[in-house]
Amino acid sequence: MDIPPRFIIHESSHWVLNHRIDSALPGYLILSAKQITNSLAALAEQALAELGPLQARTQQAIEAHLHPQRLYISRFGHDAGHSIHFHFIPIYPWIETLFWQDDRYRSLQAFGSLDNTVPQTDGAELTLFVWREFCERPDPPAVQGPSIDQTIDLMRTVFASSASR
Repeated sequence: MDIPPRFIIHESSHWVLNHRIDSALPGYLILSAKQITNSLAALAEQALAELGPLQARTQQAIEAHLHPQRLYISRFGHDAGHSIHFHFIPIYPWIETLFWQDDRYRSLQAFGSLDNTVPQTDGAELTLFVWREFCERPDPPAVQGPSIDQTIDLMRTVFASSASR
């Protein structure tokens, strides 16, 4: 998949870190293998050696500079033309507030088997919310905090400064 340069934050020998192209949520990053494969086991040893430290740096950068309430990390790469990749999905306090204000998402509670009187959500529900509201909607909710361009610039600065150490 070709990633427009304006979305690329960092590149290593085997990985590309970019802001998700079709996301209106600042800080939604994707770490993709340059080698086309859908299996970790098929990656070159050097790519595997880079993966853990890059994931840790990405998590640390998001948490330290964007301050999400939660950070979800998921592995994908099953579609043709997409290599194995990891989504870093920040859940800011205002995201969870929007989730609870949208009654459409209360229907998800009907799928649980536990009778719980305290309304709760989990990573799957909030990930679905982010995908539907910030990646698929033509008119996503307004964001609070830095814009996508500001977030990309900030993350580039963070990665450039940590690479020079």
